[in-house]
Amino acid sequence: KNIETMILKHPEVEGTVSRIGRPEAGSHPHPVNFAEIQVSLKHPEGRIAGAAERARIVTELRRELQDYPGVTLNFSQPIQNSFDELLSGTRAYFALKLYGENLDVLREKAEEIRKAIAAVPGVVDLSVEQNYGQPQLQIELRHDAMARLGVTGREVMQLIESAVGGENVAGIYRNTRRYDINVRLGEEFRSTPEALGKLKIRTASGRYVDLDQVASLKITEGPVQINREKIQRRWTIQGNIAGRAPSEIVRDMRRVIAEQVKLPPGYLVEFGGQFENQERAMQKLMVVVPIVIALIFILLWMSFSSLRSSLIVMINVPLALIGGVLGLAVTDQFLSVPAAVGFIALLGIAMQDAVVMVTDFRDLCKEGMPLAEAIRRGSAVRFRAVILTTLTTLLGLLPLLLSTGIGAEVQRPLAAIVVFGLSSSTLLTLFFLPALYYEIERRFSR
Repeated sequence: KNIETMILKHPEVEGTVSRIGRPEAGSHPHPVNFAEIQVSLKHPEGRIAGAAERARIVTELRRELQDYPGVTLNFSQPIQNSFDELLSGTRAYFALKLYGENLDVLREKAEEIRKAIAAVPGVVDLSVEQNYGQPQLQIELRHDAMARLGVTGREVMQLIESAVGGENVAGIYRNTRRYDINVRLGEEFRSTPEALGKLKIRTASGRYVDLDQVASLKITEGPVQINREKIQRRWTIQGNIAGRAPSEIVRDMRRVIAEQVKLPPGYLVEFGGQFENQERAMQKLMVVVPIVIALIFILLWMSFSSLRSSLIVMINVPLALIGGVLGLAVTDQFLSVPAAVGFIALLGIAMQDAVVMVTDFRDLCKEGMPLAEAIRRGSAVRFRAVILTTLTTLLGLLPLLLSTGIGAEVQRPLAAIVVFGLSSSTLLTLFFLPALYYEIERRFSR
């Protein structure tokens, strides 16, 4: 409620909705000490807040709430938050997973890693998994006293279990329902270690002694839960990125961890989260895309029966990349999976235009028309078709490029690459490709 009150002070905030704890269906792996606050934003003038305004509000909230005691924050979009959680089990862009055996060492090294990467530019919402601080009743048996009095460890555990947890003594039926009757000590006899220490336990001689004579009882702190992954205990350090390319931030994080954190033998750090999925997807694309381009080249060679014509069409691939890279630079986007998909779509459209142009040139030359005249006639005939194909694609993707609403961070890289890349590719296809085709064919005809 205190955090909601601070959020609602901003004039751009229309309202907040909070969800606390764990859903009944268990569809999300939320712990019980988790709260999700969804914030609705609207510009004071009535229009929906844009991307720049949302980024400014998030920056202000991050500054105001970062020192709230006992709370770690993570800012995200609702759909993106759900995808991150379902894909990697974390609710942030990246997660450093520390594996090892001893929980105390994991906790200590996780804090060292957090302090080391906190200074990396572009890392925000950094937090360590809050998995410690659960009050626990610890019972240490005094084996020398137990041996002297003739008390077994099993008897001590049974006494504590029945006193604190209770014991099922009977059942009762009410119509078709059965209810268990559970009996345990009253609150005042089991609420503190001192009270439990006064419980009586029977010795081998038949007399009763206090429980604290054969066992030491105290309240300690322990882990809330023990997370495991890959058959190892795991501690997570998570965070988001802002203002820099993910690959640069991860490279800097790897460097500072190697320089400042010394891990004992058997302990290792692994990068996970959305970055892990993106890295895996990019590695697959680096293999798939060259194979696809090679297959396209083979199909062109089989269609044209000419190595020269096939290579001329393939020249459009780097020409299209020029505009795509320029689009990322102009719109200040980073290379991501949506951007890679945009490059694939761009290459397909660019090569289609080149195939149309080269096919017309070859057909006109086969009809007996001189090379220069065939290129001029073919370029004029196909000019309108190429321009219309480009314009329909550009106009269709323009709303995605200009969008600033929820989900725009996925749409804009794809749209920017296709729009800018197709613009440069079309100009080069209409003017550079005919000149290149004329020069190559003229030289080979000699």
